[in-house]
Amino acid sequence: MCIVGSLKSRDKSLPARLSPRMRHFPPRRIVCLTEETVETLYLLGEQDRIVGVSGYAVRPPQVRREKPRVSAFISADLPKILALEPDLVLGFSDLQADIAAALVRAGIAVHVFNQRTVAGILAMIRMLGALVGAVERAEALAAGYERRLAEIAAIPRPLRPKVYFEEWDEPLISGIGWVEELIVTAGGDNIMPHLQLEASAKARIISPDDVRAAAPDVILASWCGKKVVPDRIRQRPGWSEIPAVRDNRIVEIKSPLILQPGPAALTDGLDAIVAALWPEE
Repeated sequence: MCIVGSLKSRDKSLPARLSPRMRHFPPRRIVCLTEETVETLYLLGEQDRIVGVSGYAVRPPQVRREKPRVSAFISADLPKILALEPDLVLGFSDLQADIAAALVRAGIAVHVFNQRTVAGILAMIRMLGALVGAVERAEALAAGYERRLAEIAAIPRPLRPKVYFEEWDEPLISGIGWVEELIVTAGGDNIMPHLQLEASAKARIISPDDVRAAAPDVILASWCGKKVVPDRIRQRPGWSEIPAVRDNRIVEIKSPLILQPGPAALTDGLDAIVAALWPEE
């Protein structure tokens, strides 16, 4: 690997001398830029390694008082992160690529996960366990989730309801992969199955007519942290005859439960879907 070019074009904002950041295995000082790695490390009993977290991290509840917040989702306080002297920073997806690149240029070791499916979430748990030397505990955690998913999927159900998951309202965006998979696990059928493998939100934009034509029995909504207003859904032109609207089956699922690809989605998020589809249970 040739680094001669960097000698001529070093970013003037970087420190003049890079300290050796990655010195230990397992890493002793970890910064988590998204919620799911925070929750996973706590579940593995490895929370003492965490020195900084995303401002959106709320699971477990004590994280908000125990760990300093250093980032939003697509922005981060780089000087604050560097001051924490992490030997590993954990990120998620192309949306954090610029943050990751800046940290790499500053000499920080970065691992960016990119899970978009249930299988990807389970792989993330196992990989994170390996990164912190907790392979057996991570395997036990992931295997427990696999058993639970299989048990819920095996519950006999009457007719499967058609389900529309709304990730955003302006424009309408249907659910990402792991959400749509969990709907199927819970006993529902997605009305937009052809879109669930699309990673970007832009690729999952749909029209109100698409939803009206699909006539979902249940509408689940989680507007990326914005409060869902069911009346706004009911009042959309032509939606009054959609079964979910007519029968008042519009249910909000809080974003921290379902829109972070980690343990929350496989537990409380899945439970919220089951409760929405089968309220009589």
